[in-house]
Amino acid sequence: MACALDNIRVVLVGTLYTGNVGSSCRAMANMGIRNLVLAAPNLQNGWDEGERLAVHATDILANRREVATLEEAVADCVAVVGTTARGGLYRQHVRAPRDCAAELLRMAEDGPVALVFGREDKGLTNEEIAQCTHLIRIPVDEGYTSINLAQAVLVTCYEFFVASGKYQPPHEKACAAPQAQKMQLMKNWAEMLEKIGFMQSVQREHFMQGFHRVFSRGVYTKDDAALLLGVARQAIWTASHTS
Repeated sequence: MACALDNIRVVLVGTLYTGNVGSSCRAMANMGIRNLVLAAPNLQNGWDEGERLAVHATDILANRREVATLEEAVADCVAVVGTTARGGLYRQHVRAPRDCAAELLRMAEDGPVALVFGREDKGLTNEEIAQCTHLIRIPVDEGYTSINLAQAVLVTCYEFFVASGKYQPPHEKACAAPQAQKMQLMKNWAEMLEKIGFMQSVQREHFMQGFHRVFSRGVYTKDDAALLLGVARQAIWTASHTS
């Protein structure tokens, strides 16, 4: 799937505002998708706002293609994915982007796959929905289902980017500590705690059980934090009374 994102095409239908186009370009660039088509744009303002909101994705904006109809925008596509927030008889087979992104990326290895977004005020018409082979809906709270166009582009493209496997999270450079080193740490830690007066030797087993827990899982509970805070306070007090 390494090159499948190159075959993902974002199609904006009947877009009203250049700012949304520019913001969509920025969202696309974040997710490694660079192919933009405007189908029957109905722009109500000039391109200054679009260029400003595209930020460093002005190349996507400049290389956009404009066509007269959705049909023309998707004629060569192997899949046409319509986005919809509305329900209804023709929109009952929607899926979440996450549930179908991998499948659609596999299709994109054979040809262009269009992600189609409708107008800011009323989305895609039923006639346009009929041209789609797949329908997706971004899961949102039922109390407010309307999503800004550029935000919808970002969320959808994000799911495709993640499914592509292109992102590799950073890995810890150091290797895992062997058990012998960990036990030596606990031995030295216990000796240090006694020397600063945090605990007495008779309390060693009790306190070290707590430190074993903290060092194995991290600071997780209030008791964990209180234990380490106690060490810090005692170390500060000892240092200030030793000089």
